Formats: sequence, C-alpha cells, structure tokens
Amino acid sequence: MRKPLWVFGYGSLIWHPDFPVAERRVAVLHGWHRSFCMRSIHHRGSVEKPGLVLALDRAAGAECAGVAFRVAEGGEDQTLAALRERELVSSAYLEDWLPVRFEDGEGVIALCYVIDPDHEQYCGGLSLEDQAEIIAGAVGGRGPNPEYLFNTAGHLAELGIGDADLEKLAARVREIGDFG
Repeated sequence: MRKPLWVFGYGSLIWHPDFPVAERRVAVLHGWHRSFCMRSIHHRGSVEKPGLVLALDRAAGAECAGVAFRVAEGGEDQTLAALRERELVSSAYLEDWLPVRFEDGEGVIALCYVIDPDHEQYCGGLSLEDQAEIIAGAVGGRGPNPEYLFNTAGHLAELGIGDADLEKLAARVREIGDFG
C-alpha cells in the first residue's frame, strides 16, 4: 500500500467517503471517463431489477474530474478494507493505482476503482434514455438509484466540476419519475 494513501472519488465517494479524510482536493484522471456503465445488483438495484452505478471506463483522450482524498495517517489499513468491502462486492470493479493531477499541476498516485469491461455487469454504451429508464425505477441496499445520481450530479456542481452528461441524465430521470 502506498503512503500517504490517496483515493480518487468520481461518484458516491465524493459525497460519502466513509473513511477518515485528512485532505480533499479536486483532481483530474486522464484516459478514463465517468460512466453509468455498471449494472448494480446490490447497492442501487437488485438481481431482479438492476440499477446503474458509475464506474471509470477507459477511453482514449478522456478525462474525469473528481476528488482525491488523502486518508488520515493511521487509517490506511481500515480504509482499504472498508473500500474493498464496499466497492468489490461483486468484482465488477478492479482496483488500480493511477496518476491524478490537481488544479495546481501537482500529481499523486491514487487508488481508483475502474470497471472490468469483461464482467457481466458491464453495460457501456447505453443511451441516455435507456440509462434514465433503468435509474428511475431501481432501488438497492443503499437506497433509490435516482438518489445516487442526484447526489453525485449535485456535489460535482457544488465543487465547480459539473458533469453535463450527468446533469442531462438527472433532468431526464426527474421527468420520468416525477422526482421534482
């Protein structure tokens, strides 16, 4: 394990890291994009009615703005164990150590959870309409799928790194589900 331990958040980790954070900084990961490309059968959906969650999907020329968290000293082992329990529940994510850059140009190597494109839960390339219909009606162990989308889009906007695709998707899900 690298010390200090940095973790890159691009979805729910942004608004719910659930580990001891010593520092948080906006960061960019190159070569990957944030995508609703993973069917969720645990946290935001079920086996009977899968939802969708975000993953980092590799793409040439892509970039993903998110938050890099420096884990509080002494909390590294506990954080890694908790993240593995949370993120690797179905093995659709892979752990990877990737370089992220801060706004000032400084960079660190951060733990990232990326999608395994060969996993059965991978569903890259869904249209916005298909994503919206799936998300609008799914609920899992951590709550309704729309809540996950709305929280992520809202927190990205608050950080000044809004994601236009997520904002369009959130607007469509609100129309479909009448979420206001």
